[in-house]
Amino acid sequence: MLEEAEEVKRLLAFKKRVEKRIEKLESELKELQTVLETINSILLAKGFKRADLVKKPIVETAPSLPPTIEEEAIQQSPPEFKEVITLKTASGELLAKLYVGENFLKVVPAEDKNFDVNTPPFNQFLVERVLAKMQQKDSELAKAGKLKPEEIFTYNIVREGDFVREIHIKNFDAERLRELKSSVKWTLEKMYEKMVKS
Repeated sequence: MLEEAEEVKRLLAFKKRVEKRIEKLESELKELQTVLETINSILLAKGFKRADLVKKPIVETAPSLPPTIEEEAIQQSPPEFKEVITLKTASGELLAKLYVGENFLKVVPAEDKNFDVNTPPFNQFLVERVLAKMQQKDSELAKAGKLKPEEIFTYNIVREGDFVREIHIKNFDAERLRELKSSVKWTLEKMYEKMVKS
């Protein structure tokens, strides 16, 4: 009888461990699916926009748009934030905080992290394939008269030397917010892995 009770105890403990593992894997799977959706949308956009990219480099789109003066005003008088989202690694290491306001998003990396803009995949993925693509898409909609110029997606990277101190983003919807959240998290995670290794 004692042996049987012990076996039941062991099985219950094992069951708990399995349930916890399933929970962790399900959450990981959700995150990976979000990243995959982001990559798919980027690939889709890249497929359709190849001819446009040849004509005009992406890098020119960010500085040529006027809302940078507005961005400075936002820095001086910060808007009200409805939500603060913390981005962490799988091991619980804080990467950044996302301050979400009314049509305004501020990404603030963790104080103890110095994310260098030259560390991949910051420029190659986050800036060129996510932020610049969203801006380019909106600029095209504005040119076609489907979007007002002040509604164009804009971003501004606040740097201290080569280190990212803040990223300010304006004009996004719920779908873009989800994409931005997963893209920023994935990018910073990859950059943090490189920091730890070096």
